[in-house]
Amino acid sequence: MPGDGIGKTVLPEAIRVLEAAGFEADYVEGDIGWEFWCKEGNPLPERTIKLLEEHKVGLFGAITSKPKEEAFNELSPGLKEKGLVYSSPIVGLRQHFNLDICMRPCHTYKGNPLNFIRRGKENSVEEPEVDVVIFRQNTEGLYGGVEWSNPDDKVYDALMTHPKFVKNFGSVPRNELSVSTRIFTKKATERILRAAFAHAAKYGYKSVTLCEKPNVIRETSGMMYKMAKEIQQEYAGIALWNTNIDAQMMWLTKNPEDYGVIVAGNMFGDIVSDGFAGLIGGLGFACSANMGDEVAVFEPTHGSAPKYADYDVSIVNPIAMIESACMMLDHLGENDKAIKIREAIAEVVAEGKVRTYDMMKMAGRPDVIEKGAASTQQMADAIIEKLK
Repeated sequence: MPGDGIGKTVLPEAIRVLEAAGFEADYVEGDIGWEFWCKEGNPLPERTIKLLEEHKVGLFGAITSKPKEEAFNELSPGLKEKGLVYSSPIVGLRQHFNLDICMRPCHTYKGNPLNFIRRGKENSVEEPEVDVVIFRQNTEGLYGGVEWSNPDDKVYDALMTHPKFVKNFGSVPRNELSVSTRIFTKKATERILRAAFAHAAKYGYKSVTLCEKPNVIRETSGMMYKMAKEIQQEYAGIALWNTNIDAQMMWLTKNPEDYGVIVAGNMFGDIVSDGFAGLIGGLGFACSANMGDEVAVFEPTHGSAPKYADYDVSIVNPIAMIESACMMLDHLGENDKAIKIREAIAEVVAEGKVRTYDMMKMAGRPDVIEKGAASTQQMADAIIEKLK
């Protein structure tokens, strides 16, 4: 599912790398993204859902999302009277297939000029090695989509039963209210917590950090923390740390090497995973997996970056997409091929001869190739050469 923008550029390069590593597959392309919203009124066509129901595994590029009014304005004229409302197709996939476990690893590649550094003792420079895996609950919380503007009578009357709503918002005109819910269920919360602890046990991590805000968001974060303490009792030797999301964002640049597995709800997991991605080189290195009981979808966490999509020569870094393909290989039991590809990436990065514009700390302009930056294809070529 290439999707939009640079997704159509980086996904074919990832497939070239997969083939060079000896992975054999028949690829079926699925329609998804902005193009299908504009011309069909649905960014996630039913035919694509049926493909995933059949094949169970998806490799996804990126999608473009725009605010409500912009999305409406770009609809084909014949669709504008049908009351259609845009919603993110990747969120739709997660909810339709209950892809409730999102895993986002953030690992340092030695020699990457974008790695986080800090001042040490006596003005020395330290480059801590980051090895963090974030487990993000993927289908609930603030991304659950249960929202209202100008809520109707039933919703408003229900809200008015809460004394804090009455005190703080009861005098606000209803047409000036917008409400988003943050819903956690025990079943989904237990699944993401158990996935985090199981990963820590399997791969030798010494701690699982719950990154939420239970001191303020007492019902949802509080429930998650209580359940985490109960599950931790089953894992002797794995410590449970509890951090607030705001403090965590400060601490991740203080001592990132101290963290192992981090688990959080949907929004806070999104935030903290982007924060740790910034320590290992940014979104050009950030991969992810969305996993349910039967279906799994693998994607880089960067967006569609449409301003780069029309360059004559693509300049974007394909490593996040290639790493996402490696996560797919792990899921399929092709671990040896995933290891080979990751080792090839590590060699290219450490060698430093081939670097995309982000790795050279350049602004993303078309002329970066002339200034020595590698194109998207050249980076994939360099990784493929190491595989040989």
